[in-house]
Amino acid sequence: MSSNPTSLHAVRPWRTIERRPSRKIRVGSVEVGGDAPIAVQSMTNTITHDVEATVGQIRRLEEVGADIVRVSVPDPESSAALRAIVDQVDVPLVADIHFHYRRGIEAAENGAACLRINPGNIGGQDRVREVVAAARANGCSIRIGVNGGSLERDLLEKYGEPCPDAMVESALMHARMLDDEGFHDYKISVKASDLFLTVAAYHQLADATDAPLHLGITEAGGTRIGTVKSSIGMGSLLWAGIGDTIRVSLSDEPEEEIRVGFDMLKSLGLRTRGVNIISCPSCARQGFNVIETVRTLEDRLSHISEPISLSIIGCVVNGPGEAMFTDVGFTGGSAGYGMMYHAGKKSGKTDNDDMIEEIVRAVEARADALRTERIAAE
Repeated sequence: MSSNPTSLHAVRPWRTIERRPSRKIRVGSVEVGGDAPIAVQSMTNTITHDVEATVGQIRRLEEVGADIVRVSVPDPESSAALRAIVDQVDVPLVADIHFHYRRGIEAAENGAACLRINPGNIGGQDRVREVVAAARANGCSIRIGVNGGSLERDLLEKYGEPCPDAMVESALMHARMLDDEGFHDYKISVKASDLFLTVAAYHQLADATDAPLHLGITEAGGTRIGTVKSSIGMGSLLWAGIGDTIRVSLSDEPEEEIRVGFDMLKSLGLRTRGVNIISCPSCARQGFNVIETVRTLEDRLSHISEPISLSIIGCVVNGPGEAMFTDVGFTGGSAGYGMMYHAGKKSGKTDNDDMIEEIVRAVEARADALRTERIAAE
């Protein structure tokens, strides 16, 4: 049996997620929808026309693996700065536009890979036609972004409150405005801060369109509660096969949104970037300080992008069993040393004092081997 746990998905049907069929679009160099990997994205929180600060934040997002980055474009200064920003980064950028159709045209002309815009909120079909013309001329896709907190007045009067029917009706109305212009390179989101509303709306929307879907729980909160809410809501949708790109909305640094997003996808076997640490919560049987060890290893191994599984278990009750299915493992004992595992097999004893360095060396060696294999295959 393979030592890579992700390979188990191919042979165990109860661990297989069948993704909802959707058409494929492009956000710059990144494919979204169809059979493309689920893209992970975040949004800058710098003042966009502060080019140096915005480029610096985008580069930090690139370092942690962001596939797509969104930037707010609220004014002419921001759309003008977009060209300088695009020229200094590698990741495709989505221009976040609200109400001002001219900003959408300017962003498309200045290098945005995608426009986040609600066609019904920019002044009618004539202005939609102008934005679509700019998007088409510049290879730009569009995201229709419906939010439970900013639904159209007529829909709130019709339904009485934000509800799945209202959100989906809004999304499909915006989509028709693009379809009427013969423009189909769009994705859709129907976000709300309420988990039940969001999940129900996405399920309904998934049945109503083949457009790729951008998932998110909006205004999810701080790091802890926002991660929990996003994991429950988005995780349930992803488990059902719904979702082609995700953004975890946290009141934290944008890099943390990317880390949580990848961890969510890793947990479901949908993406495998970085080190997946399997560790015990620790108890009186632990032969070393598991909690501090895991914290240290998370930091020391954060630069690894190759998909590697690592088990860190405090005692021999579950340790050997977990290590059988990971690339690298360490199982503690009570005599000041533990057992190292490579590819599921024992590879020797290591003193507790030396285990951090030994584990880091083993993981980095595995990463180098995987990188070499990947490059050779390319």
